[in-house]
Amino acid sequence: MLGAVAVPGVSASAAAPPQCAQPQPNGPMQVTADCVDPLYARPVIDGEKDQTSPVPHHQVSGHFEGTNVKFNLYLPPANRWDGRFFQLVYPLQSENADAQSIAFGADSGAYTVQTSGTEGYRADAAAAKLSRTVAATYYRSSRRIHGYVYGGSGGSYMTIGAMENTTGVWDGAVPFIPGVPTSIPNNFFVRAFARLVLRGKAPQIADAVRPGGSGNPYAGLTSTQKAVLREVTRMGIPLRAWENHSYVLGLDDPQGLLGFAGTVRAIDPSYADDFWSKPGYLGTERSPLGDLTRNARIDQTATITEVERDDHNVPTKLTLDKAPADPNKLGFDVTASRADGTTIGAVTGSLDPATRTFTIGTGNSSETLDAIAAGGELRIDNRWNLALLTYHRHQVPARPGFTAFDQFRDPTGKPIYPQRAVEIGPVISGEVSGGGTHTGKITGKVIEVANLLDTDAFPWDADWYAQQVKNALGTRYDDEFRVWFNDNADHIGAHETNLLDYTGILQQALRDVSAWAEKGIAPPQSTRYSVTGGQVTVPAAPAQRHGIQPVVTLTVDGRHRIDVPAGKPVTFTATIQTPPGTGRIVATAWDFTGGGTFTPARFGGPPRPSMRVRQTYTYTKRGTYYPALRATAQRDGDAATPFATIPDLGRVRVVVH
Repeated sequence: MLGAVAVPGVSASAAAPPQCAQPQPNGPMQVTADCVDPLYARPVIDGEKDQTSPVPHHQVSGHFEGTNVKFNLYLPPANRWDGRFFQLVYPLQSENADAQSIAFGADSGAYTVQTSGTEGYRADAAAAKLSRTVAATYYRSSRRIHGYVYGGSGGSYMTIGAMENTTGVWDGAVPFIPGVPTSIPNNFFVRAFARLVLRGKAPQIADAVRPGGSGNPYAGLTSTQKAVLREVTRMGIPLRAWENHSYVLGLDDPQGLLGFAGTVRAIDPSYADDFWSKPGYLGTERSPLGDLTRNARIDQTATITEVERDDHNVPTKLTLDKAPADPNKLGFDVTASRADGTTIGAVTGSLDPATRTFTIGTGNSSETLDAIAAGGELRIDNRWNLALLTYHRHQVPARPGFTAFDQFRDPTGKPIYPQRAVEIGPVISGEVSGGGTHTGKITGKVIEVANLLDTDAFPWDADWYAQQVKNALGTRYDDEFRVWFNDNADHIGAHETNLLDYTGILQQALRDVSAWAEKGIAPPQSTRYSVTGGQVTVPAAPAQRHGIQPVVTLTVDGRHRIDVPAGKPVTFTATIQTPPGTGRIVATAWDFTGGGTFTPARFGGPPRPSMRVRQTYTYTKRGTYYPALRATAQRDGDAATPFATIPDLGRVRVVVH
């Protein structure tokens, strides 16, 4: 097939297949197994080669003529293939699958498909259909090939769009860490709002929600601070996620959680003016919170005292005579002017208030840069970024079911704040999902996976979509859909000592959804949970919780917190249980200092569904420690496999004096 243009399933003598239909202008394309998408109608195979790493496989590489979309197919040997493929989707990914995905696919009897990132699902659908033709030729097989799509975060929009707007392309899906039509930009702006008001109290809130803490994050807050914490909690920021308050507040985010500011400004250009001038907005509100917001306003003009240039005489860094402090990292708009006061234009870059330097960023026009000179000025203004912090108040969804926004409605259901003409979230959601609107009308088996400490895609998002599916499918819901929650996991994986890598649960979900679609083997039940005040909670006991994650209950000397003198031994006791029928415990590991370094520990006996373990440890140095036990389950009780392993953590607090 090298160099050939191939249309899946069409011979030279066959009648032309139908073109895929788009029933509504700007709506989702309806893709079937037999139709041809005109945008991706000419796939070209660019090369094929046999690879030995990470496992033996045959790699087929190509592109779609007339587009910049590339794809790779990774086909394991015939004796390792069981008639299926797995396909990861994400808007920003490359066409190159990672080693773990390729190896996991082969271990699961699947070849791997990956397409360079696009918005929507059309390119991925075209690649999926082409892959069946390529695989049938390579394996010399006429068997039915099953396919499964999965994607997280932005990829969840694509996955959901795919399962609602295609037929016969994929048999099932695993959308994970899912967003909904209100998630972007609200989930991020809400956290920036919390940073403005609660940054100084964040360590105190974190201590309250950590193991052995008071459990009352509101203690010691002013009435204004309590009100803001209550508002952002109801919006969905998990209270326990405040343990990693730097991430919650975006303190290390270069854009300060306002990365979608440009989108809002383009769609709703009058918002900032209205925020600072009209009633109903925090910028004009006569309240302590309104005063705090106005006091954070920065509008300062600084003189450029020195211009640093590169070898091409292009300005790269400006030294200023003064610079505003920005303790809340809200970011600024920067406008350059000449020495005579005439405006040059907006300049992008980053300001370091401590050194009074402005580093020029990318995307600036050459005309603007050429006009910048010493003696000129920069106007530094944060009016837009401050206004965006409460944009969520003016985005109350018209679509029912978004209970997190009920706090912004009066008893009659009417919004209490002025509403903007456009709901930004559904616009962004529709673009990423390929025109989809999260109808819940799925066309295959779906297991949705969400994490209880996710501050990017709030946990209640998963419940909201589950309700859309339930409304659409009615009595067929349990036959087609599951939602599983992970505890002790957030959006991006194990980047903190108290967080887990959740890759294993995604792998098991893919195996379970394929067994469901191909053999009718129903997966474990959905996690049992409740949603109250924007917070998702699950039962403590695994037999009541369900899902597939084990539960670790850890105590130290019988408590969740102890104060002990240095040199005195303490005893840790843990009960580890898996939900019924979901697997056996295959590994345990201890981290006695809470620093993130886990030491494997033998637990004695074969892998089993539940166990009780004990360990004694002596602390010799003063300090506060958060020791943890990590337990790992595996469906088949396979302690040697690296795939589909499901971890959980138990943690306590030890104060050594």
